[in-house]
Amino acid sequence: MIWNEFALGNAIHIKHGYAFKGEFFSDKGDYIVLTPGNFFEEGGFRIRPDKERYYTSDFPKAFILEKGSLIIAMTEQGPGLLGSSALIPSENRYLHNQRLGLVDHIDTNLLDKLFLYFLFNSSLVRNQINGSASGTKVRHTAPERIYRVMVRAPDVKTQAKIAEILLSYDHLIKTNQRRIQLLEESARLLYREWFVNLRFPGHETVPIKDGVPEGWRKANLFEVCDVTYGYPFKANLFNCEGIGTQIIRIRDIPEMKSNTYTIEEIDESYLVRRGDLLIGMDGIFHMNNWAGKTGYLVQRVCKFRPKVEILLAFVSLALIEPIKYYESTIQGATVAHLGTKHLKEINLLIPRGLDVCLKYLNDLLWQRIYLHEMNMQLAQSRDLLLPKLMSGALDVSQIRSIA
Repeated sequence: MIWNEFALGNAIHIKHGYAFKGEFFSDKGDYIVLTPGNFFEEGGFRIRPDKERYYTSDFPKAFILEKGSLIIAMTEQGPGLLGSSALIPSENRYLHNQRLGLVDHIDTNLLDKLFLYFLFNSSLVRNQINGSASGTKVRHTAPERIYRVMVRAPDVKTQAKIAEILLSYDHLIKTNQRRIQLLEESARLLYREWFVNLRFPGHETVPIKDGVPEGWRKANLFEVCDVTYGYPFKANLFNCEGIGTQIIRIRDIPEMKSNTYTIEEIDESYLVRRGDLLIGMDGIFHMNNWAGKTGYLVQRVCKFRPKVEILLAFVSLALIEPIKYYESTIQGATVAHLGTKHLKEINLLIPRGLDVCLKYLNDLLWQRIYLHEMNMQLAQSRDLLLPKLMSGALDVSQIRSIA
């Protein structure tokens, strides 16, 4: 099979975004202003509930993105994001910001659109984009630099087949993500119904005294959980090559994966295992039950492990509102800090006689963790296939999609 080599500028055109004014950003509205934060490092569109920025003023309608539009991160807002690509998931919702590039023209005789999406997320293209980027603290690229990127591609029909195989992984990952969201929503609703509104099974026959069901008790968070604060690792011993021991930083909590390692010796007490509740103590207080590979806590990450296993999901759900409250009320000179004094203010109402309900919440939590782990395995398999398919090292006719 013949693979042609050409510069991207011979096949595509990239349109600059609009300079939306920060004074009109809001936490609600009809249109969301996209940023590089809406990209995953490995590529793909990232929805950020409660963190989206809406626009409340007039703007040129030509900057409303259509469903399926291919966009490129032109600014490295976070590590590894420069050059990442994403496909817009819905119509009449998202705005084309100036830090993003829109591929508004593709020569379909040279490139299939979905193949191009994966091409941007391959090391072949990313390395070239990073190599020509400008800036020191924050790095940038531009359409003119991307046009100079050299790529190799087979005929368009074969490109479409390659994209179909890779997309089958993405589709299964998205299906699992929707299942995760449903599990999370179900758990939150049941927790609120049973343990906040106190409409738990059999509540009609349980006496209430001072707003507390008979037999229930109030307990401080530290009485219910073993709490471990992270270790102050030496940053000069960090590496991203997988050498030594994996460490878990605040930024790793949402996606439950880390690419940071250290050669320092660490006490086993800082080890994070599946299901442990982690909370970031600086800035945005990220919170999640860990489902990634085994790692160790870095300073300013806190681990909560209930002393009674049946309370794992209960505690995780009970801490959502207090942590949100602190996130909105704690202020620092530059970065907000969640401290021990705040955590010690948290008291929980511990139920009695509802083991069936607690076990059910735990089941929902472990299903969610399992799906997260499945998605990480799917993403790893896709990422192993990606460079081989995009370079022609694997014969596409020998591979089938998994969907």
